[in-house]
Amino acid sequence: MRFIVIDGLDGAGKDTHAELIQRYYEEQGETVLVRSHPADDNPYGRRAKRALLGHGKRAHGTASLFYALDVVRSIRRFYGRADTLIMVRYLLGVAYLPLPLARVLYRVFAAFLPTSRYMFFLDVPPEVSLARVSVRPELEMFETLEGLRETREKALRLVEGWHVVDTDRPIGDVHADMVGVLRRLDGE
Repeated sequence: MRFIVIDGLDGAGKDTHAELIQRYYEEQGETVLVRSHPADDNPYGRRAKRALLGHGKRAHGTASLFYALDVVRSIRRFYGRADTLIMVRYLLGVAYLPLPLARVLYRVFAAFLPTSRYMFFLDVPPEVSLARVSVRPELEMFETLEGLRETREKALRLVEGWHVVDTDRPIGDVHADMVGVLRRLDGE
Protein backbone atom coordinates (compact mmCIF):
# COMPACT_ATOMS: atom_id res chain seq x y z
CA MET A 1 0.00 0.00 0.00
CA ARG A 2 1.15 3.51 -0.82
CA PHE A 3 0.60 6.06 1.96
CA ILE A 4 0.68 9.71 0.85
CA VAL A 5 0.51 12.71 3.18
CA ILE A 6 -0.34 16.18 1.87
CA ASP A 7 -0.07 18.99 4.37
CA GLY A 8 0.46 22.75 4.30
CA LEU A 9 -1.09 26.07 5.18
CA ASP A 10 -4.73 26.76 4.50
CA GLY A 11 -5.12 27.76 0.87
CA ALA A 12 -1.94 25.94 -0.23
CA GLY A 13 -3.88 23.59 -2.52
CA LYS A 14 -3.91 20.42 -0.40
CA ASP A 15 -7.35 19.14 -1.42
CA THR A 16 -6.81 20.17 -5.05
CA HIS A 17 -3.54 18.24 -5.30
CA ALA A 18 -4.94 15.26 -3.39
CA GLU A 19 -7.71 15.01 -6.01
CA LEU A 20 -5.20 15.31 -8.87
CA ILE A 21 -3.01 12.60 -7.36
CA GLN A 22 -6.07 10.44 -6.78
CA ARG A 23 -6.95 10.73 -10.50
CA TYR A 24 -3.33 10.05 -11.48
CA TYR A 25 -3.32 6.68 -9.68
CA GLU A 26 -6.91 5.77 -10.59
CA GLU A 27 -6.04 6.24 -14.26
CA GLN A 28 -3.43 3.52 -13.68
CA GLY A 29 -6.16 1.18 -12.40
CA GLU A 30 -5.42 1.57 -8.71
CA THR A 31 -7.88 2.04 -5.87
CA VAL A 32 -7.38 5.29 -3.98
CA LEU A 33 -8.93 6.66 -0.79
CA VAL A 34 -8.59 10.30 0.19
CA ARG A 35 -9.15 11.45 3.77
CA SER A 36 -9.19 15.19 4.38
CA HIS A 37 -9.14 16.42 7.96
CA PRO A 38 -11.07 17.55 9.78
CA ALA A 39 -13.67 15.29 8.13
CA ASP A 40 -17.44 15.83 8.09
CA ASP A 41 -18.31 12.13 8.35
CA ASN A 42 -17.68 11.68 12.07
CA PRO A 43 -18.25 13.54 15.34
CA TYR A 44 -14.51 14.17 15.94
CA GLY A 45 -14.07 15.99 12.65
CA ARG A 46 -17.27 17.99 13.08
CA ARG A 47 -16.24 19.05 16.61
CA ALA A 48 -12.78 20.05 15.34
CA LYS A 49 -14.33 22.17 12.57
CA ARG A 50 -16.67 23.94 14.98
CA ALA A 51 -13.80 24.66 17.37
CA LEU A 52 -11.65 26.05 14.53
CA LEU A 53 -14.26 28.76 14.02
CA GLY A 54 -14.00 29.76 17.69
CA HIS A 55 -11.44 31.85 19.52
CA GLY A 56 -9.36 31.55 22.63
CA LYS A 57 -7.34 28.85 24.35
CA ARG A 58 -10.30 26.58 25.00
CA ALA A 59 -11.32 26.52 21.32
CA HIS A 60 -7.66 26.03 20.39
CA GLY A 61 -7.31 23.03 22.69
CA THR A 62 -10.66 21.57 21.63
CA ALA A 63 -9.78 21.90 17.94
CA SER A 64 -6.40 20.22 18.48
CA LEU A 65 -7.84 17.33 20.51
CA PHE A 66 -10.69 16.52 18.12
CA TYR A 67 -8.47 16.98 15.07
CA ALA A 68 -6.05 14.39 16.46
CA LEU A 69 -8.93 11.99 17.23
CA ASP A 70 -10.25 12.47 13.68
CA VAL A 71 -6.84 11.60 12.19
CA VAL A 72 -6.46 8.52 14.40
CA ARG A 73 -9.97 7.40 13.44
CA SER A 74 -9.09 7.72 9.75
CA ILE A 75 -5.97 5.60 10.18
CA ARG A 76 -7.87 2.91 12.07
CA ARG A 77 -10.71 2.76 9.53
CA PHE A 78 -8.95 3.29 6.21
CA TYR A 79 -5.29 2.29 6.43
CA GLY A 80 -4.68 -0.71 4.18
CA ARG A 81 -8.09 -0.53 2.49
CA ALA A 82 -6.86 0.67 -0.92
CA ASP A 83 -3.77 0.60 -3.11
CA THR A 84 -3.17 4.23 -2.11
CA LEU A 85 -4.36 6.18 0.92
CA ILE A 86 -3.95 9.95 0.73
CA MET A 87 -4.18 11.83 4.03
CA VAL A 88 -4.78 15.56 3.74
CA ARG A 89 -3.93 17.59 6.85
CA TYR A 90 -2.23 14.91 8.90
CA LEU A 91 0.70 15.47 11.25
CA LEU A 92 1.14 19.21 10.87
CA GLY A 93 -1.99 20.09 12.78
CA VAL A 94 0.48 20.33 15.67
CA ALA A 95 2.07 23.37 13.98
CA TYR A 96 -0.79 25.45 15.36
CA LEU A 97 0.49 24.79 18.88
CA PRO A 98 3.43 26.59 20.57
CA LEU A 99 6.72 25.37 19.05
CA PRO A 100 8.13 23.37 21.98
CA LEU A 101 4.84 21.49 22.35
CA ALA A 102 4.48 21.17 18.56
CA ARG A 103 7.89 19.48 18.30
CA VAL A 104 7.14 17.02 21.07
CA LEU A 105 3.67 16.11 19.77
CA TYR A 106 4.95 15.83 16.21
CA ARG A 107 7.57 13.30 17.34
CA VAL A 108 5.01 11.37 19.38
CA PHE A 109 2.49 11.24 16.53
CA ALA A 110 5.18 10.37 13.98
CA ALA A 111 6.30 7.52 16.23
CA PHE A 112 2.82 6.02 16.56
CA LEU A 113 1.09 6.96 13.31
CA PRO A 114 2.16 5.75 9.88
CA THR A 115 4.60 7.88 7.92
CA SER A 116 6.23 7.30 4.56
CA ARG A 117 8.59 8.68 1.95
CA TYR A 118 5.48 10.13 0.23
CA MET A 119 5.03 13.13 2.52
CA PHE A 120 4.45 16.52 0.91
CA PHE A 121 4.37 19.95 2.50
CA LEU A 122 2.71 22.40 0.12
CA ASP A 123 4.39 25.71 0.81
CA VAL A 124 2.81 29.05 0.04
CA PRO A 125 3.59 32.53 1.37
CA PRO A 126 1.23 33.49 4.21
CA GLU A 127 -0.01 36.51 2.23
CA VAL A 128 -1.08 34.24 -0.64
CA SER A 129 -2.64 31.77 1.80
CA LEU A 130 -4.70 34.53 3.42
CA ALA A 131 -5.83 35.90 0.04
CA ARG A 132 -6.97 32.42 -1.02
CA VAL A 133 -8.94 31.68 2.16
CA SER A 134 -10.45 35.16 2.48
CA VAL A 135 -13.21 34.17 0.04
CA ARG A 136 -14.68 31.82 2.68
CA PRO A 137 -17.73 33.02 4.63
CA GLU A 138 -15.89 32.52 7.95
CA LEU A 139 -12.18 32.39 8.70
CA GLU A 140 -10.79 29.86 11.16
CA MET A 141 -8.98 31.01 14.29
CA PHE A 142 -5.52 30.67 12.74
CA GLU A 143 -6.37 32.35 9.44
CA THR A 144 -4.82 35.73 10.11
CA LEU A 145 -1.64 36.96 8.51
CA GLU A 146 0.28 36.68 11.78
CA GLY A 147 -1.22 33.25 12.56
CA LEU A 148 -0.33 31.95 9.11
CA ARG A 149 3.22 33.33 9.35
CA GLU A 150 3.77 31.65 12.71
CA THR A 151 2.25 28.37 11.58
CA ARG A 152 4.32 28.29 8.38
CA GLU A 153 7.53 28.97 10.31
CA LYS A 154 6.80 26.15 12.78
CA ALA A 155 5.70 23.73 10.06
CA LEU A 156 8.86 24.30 8.03
CA ARG A 157 10.89 23.40 11.13
CA LEU A 158 8.98 20.13 11.49
CA VAL A 159 9.03 18.80 7.91
CA GLU A 160 12.58 17.51 7.76
CA GLY A 161 12.66 14.73 5.18
CA TRP A 162 9.38 15.80 3.56
CA HIS A 163 9.03 16.94 -0.05
CA VAL A 164 8.47 20.71 0.18
CA VAL A 165 6.62 21.98 -2.88
CA ASP A 166 6.13 25.67 -3.75
CA THR A 167 2.44 26.10 -4.60
CA ASP A 168 2.59 29.81 -5.38
CA ARG A 169 2.53 29.00 -9.10
CA PRO A 170 0.19 27.39 -11.63
CA ILE A 171 -1.56 24.20 -10.49
CA GLY A 172 -0.34 22.27 -13.55
CA ASP A 173 3.30 23.08 -12.77
CA VAL A 174 2.90 22.02 -9.14
CA HIS A 175 1.14 18.80 -10.14
CA ALA A 176 3.87 17.97 -12.66
CA ASP A 177 6.52 18.39 -9.95
CA MET A 178 4.57 16.21 -7.54
CA VAL A 179 4.04 13.49 -10.15
CA GLY A 180 7.79 13.57 -10.82
CA VAL A 181 8.42 12.85 -7.15
CA LEU A 182 5.75 10.13 -7.11
CA ARG A 183 7.23 8.41 -10.16
CA ARG A 184 10.69 8.48 -8.65
CA LEU A 185 9.45 7.05 -5.35
CA ASP A 186 7.31 4.42 -7.08
CA GLY A 187 10.37 3.32 -9.06
CA GLU A 188 12.60 2.89 -6.01
